[in-house]
Amino acid sequence: MSQINKEEWKQKIMEALTQVFDPEIPVDIVNLGLIYDLQISDEGDVYIKLGLTAPGCPVVDDLVYTVEQVIKETVPAKKVDVDIDLETPWSPLRMTPEGREKFKKLYGYDIVEMWVQTYGLPTQEQKS
Repeated sequence: MSQINKEEWKQKIMEALTQVFDPEIPVDIVNLGLIYDLQISDEGDVYIKLGLTAPGCPVVDDLVYTVEQVIKETVPAKKVDVDIDLETPWSPLRMTPEGREKFKKLYGYDIVEMWVQTYGLPTQEQKS
């Protein structure tokens, strides 16, 4: 088996996952900052850790399945492991600038500014 170009795979996967949308907020999971971790082994196994915008999200199984399928269609992964992180709360501060813009267009306000006004900027502990 030829050597896996992990960076290339990561790029392809992240690009493909911009087609997967959060069920609560119609912005893709990449720009929402819901991809907490993405690892690719030398053997071609893909591990991805996702956050959720809403804990107890009723369509979490659909999301896991969709992410799995997108990855399998994008790269010849031997195994795809999708892990849902229920411990790390998502906040709009994880969004990319593009995600913020999409949200602004959809809802007419900047969710990050509103979040900061409501909750203040996070301390270092909250960020990690």
